[in-house]
Amino acid sequence: MARRLPAGARLVLASHNPGKLREISALIAPHRVECVSAATLGLLEPEETAPDFVGNARLKALAATRASGLPALADDSGFSVAALGGAPGVVSARWAGPAKDFALAMQRVQAEIGANADRRAWFTAALCLAWPDGETATFLGRVEGTAIWPPRGERGFGYDPMFVPLAGSRTYGEMEPAEKHATSHRARAFAQLLAACFD
Repeated sequence: MARRLPAGARLVLASHNPGKLREISALIAPHRVECVSAATLGLLEPEETAPDFVGNARLKALAATRASGLPALADDSGFSVAALGGAPGVVSARWAGPAKDFALAMQRVQAEIGANADRRAWFTAALCLAWPDGETATFLGRVEGTAIWPPRGERGFGYDPMFVPLAGSRTYGEMEPAEKHATSHRARAFAQLLAACFD
């Protein structure tokens, strides 16, 4: 059984991505756990060298918990396209380049899909909660949908404006945050994390 975080605990969010921090903080808010970001604490981001989302989430969470002495929560997530063999996947952020330009990343996805009629796509999120003694718990969420072009919507972040979830008609970039949070890949991983590790 996973170790639990009591109400009133402090938790480091091991991310420097403002969009992720907003989403994760909103998901944690009802559980009376105080969140502080790795950026606020001046923690360096470790190199993401694992071949999968779970491995990278674990790397980030362990680095943050060891540097801060607090429990740390890390997310590693990405956008995958069937026509591209699951790319960009674990290197989704890298497709946006050093400037984190996701308009450029979405253009690259569209260019590489080209004339391929297979527009199946999915988002994956891995969450890892780590403690300073090295114990970790990991959770995985996934949402299937379609890659669309051109992108639509100003909300969300990353590849959200080019993804329509199955049975939906709007992109994540067009949805209100609360609607996206109710059904997203991150929300699915979060539901497992909350059930296992939060009071």
